Amino acid sequence: MSLAATRRPDRAQYGVCGFLAVVGALVIVDAARLQHIANSNDPIGPKPVPIVLGVLLLVVAALYAVDVARGGTGAAEEGEDVDVTSPVDWRTVLLLIAAFVVNLVLIEPLGWVISGTVLFWGSAFALGSRHHIRNLVIAVALALITFYAFAIGLGVNLPAGVLQGIL
Repeated sequence: MSLAATRRPDRAQYGVCGFLAVVGALVIVDAARLQHIANSNDPIGPKPVPIVLGVLLLVVAALYAVDVARGGTGAAEEGEDVDVTSPVDWRTVLLLIAAFVVNLVLIEPLGWVISGTVLFWGSAFALGSRHHIRNLVIAVALALITFYAFAIGLGVNLPAGVLQGIL
């Protein structure tokens, strides 16, 4: 008997199949509710692309379910040196969540540059870097770069907050 035949099937993968099927069905239902607006420039309208994507998601879910039922498993990760038996570092997880929550709270009143700086600096702190001044300088630079990349490159204005008129 081979190793694949003696190994228990990973039933959790059926959850992924179900998730893909639900997302595919939701995409199809949502696309079906779109109004058909055809003009000379776009005779097809906006419906076909999301419907095709939804159908493809359903097909992938079905094929994946068949693969899981046949005992198919993903290849073991060889590039990572991770001890899967080690416990979760809840301190790091909670600090990262706190950095994101602070960003969400501060983005409207203070603006992206300040809240983004707090986000980037807090993430570096949570992940173990203790070079506070260097991290602050890098965080400010990243926040400014992303602010102007969105504004100039994408035409999306992030909130400036208290720095309105300065940026």
